[in-house]
Amino acid sequence: MAILNFLKDYERIARFKWGNFEGMRGPGPVVLIPIMHSGVKIDTRTEVIDIPRQTNITKDNAPIAIDFLIYMRVTTENADRAVLEVENYRAAVIGLATTTLRAVVGDIDLDNVLSQRERINTTLREKLDSETARWGIKVTNVEIREIEPPPDIQEAMNRQMSAERVRRAVVREAEGTREAAVTVAEGEKRSAILKAEGARQAEILTAEGDQQAAVLRAEGYSTALDKIHSVAKGIDSNTLSLQYFNTLKELGATEASKFVLPMEFTKLLSPFSKMLDDKNDE
Repeated sequence: MAILNFLKDYERIARFKWGNFEGMRGPGPVVLIPIMHSGVKIDTRTEVIDIPRQTNITKDNAPIAIDFLIYMRVTTENADRAVLEVENYRAAVIGLATTTLRAVVGDIDLDNVLSQRERINTTLREKLDSETARWGIKVTNVEIREIEPPPDIQEAMNRQMSAERVRRAVVREAEGTREAAVTVAEGEKRSAILKAEGARQAEILTAEGDQQAAVLRAEGYSTALDKIHSVAKGIDSNTLSLQYFNTLKELGATEASKFVLPMEFTKLLSPFSKMLDDKNDE
């Protein structure tokens, strides 16, 4: 009785007739007649293989434990190779990945192994993909899950990281102090500049004020002198003589016993003398 197999889109089956490979079948219904036919089913979806933790020796002879994941799939166009070229492709990939990891880690120092995880992932993927292509396997990604150095190395690394943190803290504190000092000095500099500018502006304004005040006083004096001069031009000799007489009258009211009269006083009296002579002649 024939056996009818219904294959999904991601499934293929390698059908053999009397032990001879006929080709890959699927998806859809595939008939296998017992005794005459045999088949090996293949899943073409991406699958994840967990590589167990293993100890590897770095270039500087440091033992380090690493476990990682491999993402791979059987290619549809070369699915027959996964059946015809290798007995168990999963086991083959695991063995190849183990030896490849040892070779890659053996060429890298411990510090680089710990700091260049992405580089190791890429190198592993490229090497595995090139080797598994002959089995119809495509390695799409490799991810290291954990890297664990031995306890003594881990302790030394912890001390180193602690010292590095202290150094960074000291450097940042020094930089902060320096920046604060620069900021304070810059502020004091700007304050001094503003104070000097303010003092200069104040002196300028004071000098301008003094200058304007002196000009106004000089203009006031000039105006007063012009006024006095214009008034003085209208005073006749008689008025001036009367002013002298009033002055003499005030001097006479004092207790002084001597008077010093200027020579010009006689000239001022001449108009009065003439007026008296004219009065007597009448």
